[in-house]
Amino acid sequence: MIEAVLFDLDGTLADTAPDLGGALNRLLNEEGRPPLPLEHLRPYVSSGARGLIQIGFGLFPSDAGYAALVPRFLEHYRNNLCNETTLFPGIAELLDSLDEHGIKWGVVTNKAQRFTLPLIEQLGLRQRAACIVSGDSAPRPKPHPAPLLLACVASQVEPSQAIYVGDDLRDIVAGRAAGMRTVTAGYGYLGVAEPFDTWQADAIIDTPSEILGLLGAHARMN
Repeated sequence: MIEAVLFDLDGTLADTAPDLGGALNRLLNEEGRPPLPLEHLRPYVSSGARGLIQIGFGLFPSDAGYAALVPRFLEHYRNNLCNETTLFPGIAELLDSLDEHGIKWGVVTNKAQRFTLPLIEQLGLRQRAACIVSGDSAPRPKPHPAPLLLACVASQVEPSQAIYVGDDLRDIVAGRAAGMRTVTAGYGYLGVAEPFDTWQADAIIDTPSEILGLLGAHARMN
């Protein structure tokens, strides 16, 4: 039986693109560059500062100038963490249903804890989550399975009893490596690399409510 549903944060649980994109556009403005439209930025949000600085400035971590931009970007984001960020449509109802059915849920993200915890707090979810695992909570971030295994320990469930839902290939890779069932959030950001239908997740959903159907199907199969 599935006893826990774990969620990636950016692009799966919450639509953080407006605030992350806003941080980039403030940085672009400081550098005398024009802002970029949110829809242009959205596919890069799951890659955090690395992805957004890449699309905004054409710079990669190994390039000169990249390292100086990162702390400035993060400062803009820290100061505007939850201005426009919202839960994706259907997430609040899904979490209520999971609570009603006694199924634990938690968050596993590569976002640093100094951003994750206050954001989850401002979304009103911190006290309800069975676990909150950030990018610096485990020795290695996703796609390594360590954060997901840590989440299972914190939630007191076996990996085989958990589902991990994410919108990036590394989410699915990490979930599979941890021994969990994996679900691609087809409504999320999904990146710009391999098409999401090639990630080999156990399921792809278009809306959060479909998670409940997957839980029912899994129970019937077992």
